[in-house]
Amino acid sequence: MPFRDLIGHERPKAILRAAMLHDRVAHAYLFYGEDGIGKRLMAIRFAQAINCDRDSGPDGPDACGTCRSCHQIEACIHPDFLLIEPDREQTNPQIKIEHIRELESQIIYKPLVGRRKICIVDEADRMTLGAANALLKTLEEPPGYSLFLLVTSRPFALPATVRSRCQGLRFAAPARTQVEAALILKREIPPDDARFLAVVTQDRIGQALQTDLGATRAQQEEFSTLTAARSLESITTLLTAAEALARADRAPEALEWIAGWVRDLVLVRVGADPDNLLNLDQLPALKERARGMPLDGLLDLLDDIEAMQRSATRNLNLQMALETVLLRLRDAASAPIETRSAR
Repeated sequence: MPFRDLIGHERPKAILRAAMLHDRVAHAYLFYGEDGIGKRLMAIRFAQAINCDRDSGPDGPDACGTCRSCHQIEACIHPDFLLIEPDREQTNPQIKIEHIRELESQIIYKPLVGRRKICIVDEADRMTLGAANALLKTLEEPPGYSLFLLVTSRPFALPATVRSRCQGLRFAAPARTQVEAALILKREIPPDDARFLAVVTQDRIGQALQTDLGATRAQQEEFSTLTAARSLESITTLLTAAEALARADRAPEALEWIAGWVRDLVLVRVGADPDNLLNLDQLPALKERARGMPLDGLLDLLDDIEAMQRSATRNLNLQMALETVLLRLRDAASAPIETRSAR
């Protein structure tokens, strides 16, 4: 698949194509940005374009996607291509120094059939310190025929010395319209479902293409009952639900959907475009609930939920966190209208 068929990322594409056209490809790049927006796919397409068997067309070098080299890189069996990624079977997936030693043992040899020896390090932020230091030595004195592509959603988790040896390219999520159009075309789903998946994945095209639509709709319906007026009226219902979700290890999932509901309330409260709402199908209920709700309180609650989500792996008591969020949402919903207006 050529660069032009990649969704979004016009600036990185232009920079990489210009580098190939003028033979100024750097020895190492750092592709960074949010998860699931196409950084890894861009790295693979760049590797294919570099070593494509086809001659450059009128638009300059690109991946044809059909030659032997492109197919081999896609399948990770090209003799001049290496993909390093964390071991998914580990509880805490890491890239260890042994992976980098394997890279070093291969990068010392000149390309067998391609123009360059190319190595992609996906989720490079998961390198151990020993692995990062080993890679640094290679990045400091790279063979002239080598190309390193580091991919990460957490660039500052990498040592500054490693980052400084790479040309950084920032990736941002594609435009909502681009994501929706791609979903309609590739997944053959109705526009309403495409909009829903784009919003729920925050325009992360890779994630949106893989998300199970039916399961996600079911989750939305399930957690909508948790934030419904009838549920919020009963403290016992809220506490029982929080306990059950925590025991089932579903508290993070619940916090994510509650955050979406609170975010929708904020958007309705400020009169934003309804098309940005996660729960657009519940717009009447959102308008009713948001009417007179204190905006500052909703924003504070949203900030606190996001802080809890960031701390979810730091021994946070998720049941207590979920109870706190639900009770605060209940308080905001049940505050007297005159009290809300006075704030």
